[in-house]
Amino acid sequence: MDLVVAGAGGGLAGALRAAELGLTVVVVESSEHFRRGNNTSMSTAMFPGAGSRWQAEQGVDDSPDRFVADIEAKTKGRADARLARTLAEVSAPLVEWLADSVELPLDLVTDFNYPGHSVTRCHSVPGRHGSSVIDHLARRARAHPNIDLLVPAKLVDVTTGGDGAVRAAVVRYPDGTEEEIPTRAVLLATNGFGADRDLVRRHLPEIADALYQGSDQSLGDALRIGGGLGAATGYLDAYQGHGAVAAGAGTLVGWATIIHGAIMVDREGRRFGNETRGYSEYAAELAARPGATGWIVLDETIFHQCEPFKDFRDTVESGVLVWADDADGLAEATGLPAGALAAELETAAAVARGERADEHGRANWERPLAAPYAAVRVVPALFHTQGGLIVNEDAAVVDHDGRPIPGLYAAGGAAAGISGHGADGYLPGNGLLPAFGLAYLAAGDVARRRPTP
Repeated sequence: MDLVVAGAGGGLAGALRAAELGLTVVVVESSEHFRRGNNTSMSTAMFPGAGSRWQAEQGVDDSPDRFVADIEAKTKGRADARLARTLAEVSAPLVEWLADSVELPLDLVTDFNYPGHSVTRCHSVPGRHGSSVIDHLARRARAHPNIDLLVPAKLVDVTTGGDGAVRAAVVRYPDGTEEEIPTRAVLLATNGFGADRDLVRRHLPEIADALYQGSDQSLGDALRIGGGLGAATGYLDAYQGHGAVAAGAGTLVGWATIIHGAIMVDREGRRFGNETRGYSEYAAELAARPGATGWIVLDETIFHQCEPFKDFRDTVESGVLVWADDADGLAEATGLPAGALAAELETAAAVARGERADEHGRANWERPLAAPYAAVRVVPALFHTQGGLIVNEDAAVVDHDGRPIPGLYAAGGAAAGISGHGADGYLPGNGLLPAFGLAYLAAGDVARRRPTP
């Protein structure tokens, strides 16, 4: 076997790339419900691509240099600069490969721009939901003669030879039996450790009590397996949070509401920060508010602007959105203090009209909110961790001296990413780009190192 891939999220992209390059691949996935239960399937399917053909068609001036500059700005210079450069440079070739070779129906998102991206560079699929991405990749992988899928099965260990190179993958099946699959390479695409509450409390204490909105299989397997082989780790305090999960429904309201002009207030009816700084850092800020909850207030225009998102439509269909004809009615519907809420709406509208500066520093307002108003109660969530095994430019896992462990690769949450430390360095797409980009690079490196006949 040329390659064993552990994890059927971005790992499927790596498997398809490897198979395309003529390699034989086994994909090992621990959950039989992976098409709905992994982090890729729960995402909004946003793939950054700096300098893609879609951008060129839309007249968007972008490049890897500009993307790197955005990463440096968002992380305050704390990201892994080498890896940021690597992923920025592969981002456009990646999205074009996904469209052309994998036939994923990607297009440039132009109706809004996420915080931190200086230009529109995120590409997504119709419905803007990761479940359709996973469904498509799974169908392609199952149909490819060079790819075998073992589901459910769990990678529990990787064995090496006397030279330290990967020799086999040890797989455990639901009945407890284990199989050793000889292979010259293993790609760890098992995500991070968000489902291990002890690890989260140790490395991410500020978000430890928040809702976890990710795969229940993100148990730190890569840290355990890689650590046993002497791998270096880093950025274990980095994570993607989210401040817009609908209370009572568990669905993602989506930060597009904010970008289009919505505001967030706490239980006292007051805004408490610049919402447009980013949805990841807002998770910890929301967690620190009274009751660790808040309300997103939007209007009819924003409602229709967000309908392209399946997550938003799911939120609406759950019935948790409330409507009112004016501020007093909204206060009654939400239970928020009427005076405070009315004053906050009036102030926000004045700021949006340019009549005064925002005390929280928010500068991005598409337009003032207008009645009738809608609101949805939200809670903070941890989506996935952003720290893990240190990899080089080929996605190869390295030891504490920076030397590659022959045959061992990592992608996505299994690898240390490009979000720096904490939550505020996260840029939209910083989950999917390392997941798919590093898997794509790993497949290429395994193919280049294939023994000659």
